[in-house]
Amino acid sequence: MNPHLAQLQPYPFEKLRALFAGVTPNPALGEIKLSIGEPQHATPQFIMDALAGGLKGLANYPTTQGTPALRQAIAAWCGRRYGLALDPESEIVPVNGSREALFAFAQALIDPNRGDTPIVVSPNPFYQIYEGAAYLAGAEPRFLNTLPENGFAFDYATLSADEWARVQLFYVCSPGNPTGKVLSLGDWKTLFELSDRYGFVIASDECYSEIYFDEANPPIGGLQAAKLLGRTNERLVMFSSLSKRSNVPGMRSGFVAGDAKILKQFLLYRTYHGCAMAPPVQTASVAAWNDEGHVLANRDQYREKFAACTPLVAEVLGTAMPDASFYLWARTPIADTEFARGLLEHYNVVVLPGSFLAREAQGVNPGAGFVRIALVASLDECLEATGRIRQFAQQL
Repeated sequence: MNPHLAQLQPYPFEKLRALFAGVTPNPALGEIKLSIGEPQHATPQFIMDALAGGLKGLANYPTTQGTPALRQAIAAWCGRRYGLALDPESEIVPVNGSREALFAFAQALIDPNRGDTPIVVSPNPFYQIYEGAAYLAGAEPRFLNTLPENGFAFDYATLSADEWARVQLFYVCSPGNPTGKVLSLGDWKTLFELSDRYGFVIASDECYSEIYFDEANPPIGGLQAAKLLGRTNERLVMFSSLSKRSNVPGMRSGFVAGDAKILKQFLLYRTYHGCAMAPPVQTASVAAWNDEGHVLANRDQYREKFAACTPLVAEVLGTAMPDASFYLWARTPIADTEFARGLLEHYNVVVLPGSFLAREAQGVNPGAGFVRIALVASLDECLEATGRIRQFAQQL
């Protein structure tokens, strides 16, 4: 077997199952799960209808590049959302959700024979796929701690100049998971300058880009930032997904866009990997990318939940409205693992310990002492859950 498999850590939800072993939740209260970033809002009917309407496509092999209609729909959305003019033929590749593409991208990009061991950088806390992708590509993952007292900013001084010279890939997530941090144009400028100096590629994970609270100020995207700064898309790709935007996590549909030279090679990799999107999913994806009404309604639901629930949690835990995304990143008065375990036992609410979403770096685990609360359930359930969290925290 690939020896790099031994470097993979258990996934956060495996750790959660182990943590909860032997815990008997309060039988008087129904379980409310706020641990997984899985949208619980209803899938729009028109998307399901389009999926069913595309079933005849099952009689044909799909192409890895996807249909022209899908790539054109994605390009048009990028134009409306970010003011981009992307070439559907060379600057867009449909993928089966951003998760598989984020992993596959490192396998196609990393050159393990280019001098010393390659480095892949990611924020810390982070989405664990980044780390796994680095290991399986034969690279060394490095983490830049993002702490609330520093506004969740990257501490670029963590790496020396010699280490930056070994960086081949930098994963950035904006809006961030789990912090909800949105990179500013100034943040992007600094990151681009580092990329120019050391030649690494930026992989911008933007799967939460459509969950935000101020309609007048949507989160800036990586490609959008490059355009605003008068740059090309060289060494820059963005990953987007319909899962959160359109409440279709089971459909597995997203895209990668950006540097045409990189995407040409990534498409070649994917052709051999066998990653073509199913024809009915492509049909449904066209419908989803072409409609914005359901996305506005989706944001309205999140806006209502955050307005109602954030003050309840903030009274007892250190938290505040995130810039975007659907998570509250809340500081706990006891160890995050103890908090999560006690909350399940006494109040039957499931949250994710922050330490499971981070690694110790620079002598600290920046997720320790926090829990991630995903406000993905209905308003009533979220209010009930945050009320229970408030009661539990008040007893500590």
